[in-house]
Amino acid sequence: MASLAAIKFSALKQNTRFLSDNFLSSVLKVVAISGLCLYLVYLAFFNYSNCPSSKFFSTLNPKQIPTDAGKRADSHANPNFQESPTNISHLVFGLVSAVKTWKDRKPYIDAWWQPNITRGYLILDKPPTPDFLPWPSSSPPLRVSDDTSKLERESKHVSPIMVRMVHSILETFREGDKGVRWYVMAFDDSVLFVENWVDVLNKYDHTKYFYIGDYSETVLSNLFFSFDQGFGGAGIALSYPLAAAMVKDLKGCIRRYPFVKSADTIIQFCVDEFGVPLTVEKGIHQIDLVGDISGFLSSHPQAPLLSLHHLDFVNPIFPSMDKFQSAAHLMKAAKSDQSRLLQQTICYHRPRNWSFSISWGYSVHIYERIHPRSLLKRPLETFRPWLRNAKPPMFMFNTRWPCETPSVFFFESTEKALRNQIVTNYARSASPGYPNCFWKGNGSTNHIARIQVYSSATKRKEIERSECCDIIRADGASIAEVKLRACKDDEIIA
Repeated sequence: MASLAAIKFSALKQNTRFLSDNFLSSVLKVVAISGLCLYLVYLAFFNYSNCPSSKFFSTLNPKQIPTDAGKRADSHANPNFQESPTNISHLVFGLVSAVKTWKDRKPYIDAWWQPNITRGYLILDKPPTPDFLPWPSSSPPLRVSDDTSKLERESKHVSPIMVRMVHSILETFREGDKGVRWYVMAFDDSVLFVENWVDVLNKYDHTKYFYIGDYSETVLSNLFFSFDQGFGGAGIALSYPLAAAMVKDLKGCIRRYPFVKSADTIIQFCVDEFGVPLTVEKGIHQIDLVGDISGFLSSHPQAPLLSLHHLDFVNPIFPSMDKFQSAAHLMKAAKSDQSRLLQQTICYHRPRNWSFSISWGYSVHIYERIHPRSLLKRPLETFRPWLRNAKPPMFMFNTRWPCETPSVFFFESTEKALRNQIVTNYARSASPGYPNCFWKGNGSTNHIARIQVYSSATKRKEIERSECCDIIRADGASIAEVKLRACKDDEIIA
């Protein structure tokens, strides 16, 4: 028979095992319940990642940048990512300027910048002099470029000023604005049409790598620099993920191309390193043209107008105004309807064999004979290429000789009308005269002093097809009236 001590020891051992098992079981239950609670909290906070209280938890987000071609920014970099239509708050503009040029070019930006609505920065090459201060709240917030002299020396760059221009991408991104989907980089002498930028960028998946821009209008500019780059004076758009990837080694990229004399080409090469091509939007205009560009603007490409650059180097786009007044005047039409701005509509007045070509918000041309749309959509060559020694082919589009001089009417004003319509008014201007042009028309339109164009107040969502129009009144009156409308399914403009 076991001793009493042995019996007590056995009982104690069993009690200890029982307590140990119960303690372990309790601990496991607590851990399981705690883990479940933490997981529910995790889901709650990450489903509402826009709330300020979730910032701490956002650092725990396990999302990573996918390795496929359509890369998504991780939640560290862009915590406000949402699947919703792009709006103006999702765009940040980086505007490169210099103390020397800002005073003369400020009116261009004043024409389109909307304080407290548009987001972005004006990046000067050095601190502003006292005559610029206090900095006006109506202008974009001021930033001064980083000192890139060390990078310029290290890279032995052939054109040091280009280093600062490229580096401005990093400086704009570094501001850390929340909810950014697109960075639009441009120069201080460009007029941008922000509503159209929003609508155009909304077509693209901002979670993927996109580099959006357009070519120069002249063949030699593209030949000298690149047919694969966007010309950044007029503006380029970088999706957030692409910009985030670029700035990680932007200085390294600059060092790799010390022999490139163009900032736009350096940017293109930096984008190339991620395997991303240029996506072309035809409404971005470098305006590598000189002289009278009214012929170009009156037959605008069938695409939303996004920008006009180099307005310092061309005649005022409205001949009765200076260049700054012209920019502000065009924006009056833009405020009524940016979606139709410069969009060309063509129709015919058969009783008189007249052709009407309407560039909405800019001009109306009347030709005293019937011309096919295939001809009228080619700009009148009222302008010259940027380089005077250029030889054909000079332009990236077909043109027509300006001998078929139309009666010209320029935009005057806009007003609302009944039945949800907008009326734009156009006043007669002197038709441009060109030497060695023999056909001037028969003068049958001379009695028309003004033209009124009626269009829907509803913004156009798609421009895959131009609008059509009807001549309401033209004979015998000093005011001609034209009404724009949607084309019928089988309607031919001929």
